[in-house]
Amino acid sequence: MIESVTSIEYNEPVTVAVDEEWAGERADKLLCAVLSDYSRSFVQNLFSDELVFCKGRNISKSFKPKCGDELCFTVPEPRMLSLEPENIPLEIMYEDSELLVVNKPRGMVVHPAPGNYSGTLVNALLHHCKGNLSGINGVIRPGIVHRIDKDTSGLLLVAKTDSAHVSLSAQIKEHSLAREYRAVIHGHLKETEGTVDAPIGRSPNDRKKMCVTDKNSKHAITHYTVLEEYRDFSFLRLRLETGRTHQIRVHMAHLGHPVAGDPVYGPKNGVTSLCGQCLHAGLLGFIHPTSGEFVRVESPLPEYFTDFIRRIK
Repeated sequence: MIESVTSIEYNEPVTVAVDEEWAGERADKLLCAVLSDYSRSFVQNLFSDELVFCKGRNISKSFKPKCGDELCFTVPEPRMLSLEPENIPLEIMYEDSELLVVNKPRGMVVHPAPGNYSGTLVNALLHHCKGNLSGINGVIRPGIVHRIDKDTSGLLLVAKTDSAHVSLSAQIKEHSLAREYRAVIHGHLKETEGTVDAPIGRSPNDRKKMCVTDKNSKHAITHYTVLEEYRDFSFLRLRLETGRTHQIRVHMAHLGHPVAGDPVYGPKNGVTSLCGQCLHAGLLGFIHPTSGEFVRVESPLPEYFTDFIRRIK
């Protein structure tokens, strides 16, 4: 089992031993598992910058190590951002010198990507924080400790300092950071309370999608409680024990009850009027990196969500 690494010293070598599970897999996939808090593009850049070695030689991202091989890599200090700060209004729910919690509206992209370098949450944060953001997650994702999808609304935790970033990432890894969501799903679940314990990995048929799979996957647990039931839908509270990509959306689809409006995992004849999934990150709870106090932040359901509930009632 390959363990992920959250605390990295810049320019200090890190060695990873390849086990039987990962033998024969591409080196970039392996490092994405090790550096689970970093973006895929960040990992790819380590290879293009010739910072990954095996047996003293630079290796490419497609290199397939054998069992017992050791991969050695270094993470360079963050480069200066070329992204432009933008004066985009933000709803800040909590802020101090170490971190902030922002209530992201549905439709806002969290971080820039090729062809989309403006109008994102990161552009807004650069303006709001005057560039004072953690550099651990690289040039494109300064301060971003965890992500929520473009069309998911709700609370997002942002680190201003590297030390806060490391502390908050460790809480995510240890499953001590509380994250609750609200969602409307298709149909009715058999039990009013339950847990989905099913590993999530990249879909072999569509690399843009995730799925429940045992191959090259990560442990994923979602707890749910049914709050209300309607004729064709159910209103749920969900608590994440882990935080995998698209976790709630994948787990609900796996149960046969996808999130309403989900254009990726939902039915073909889904709720197009929602213009995205009916999913809201409504609660964050964490130990403050400096004070050690427990901080709890809540966000009320947004208008699109309450309007949809009124309609289906």
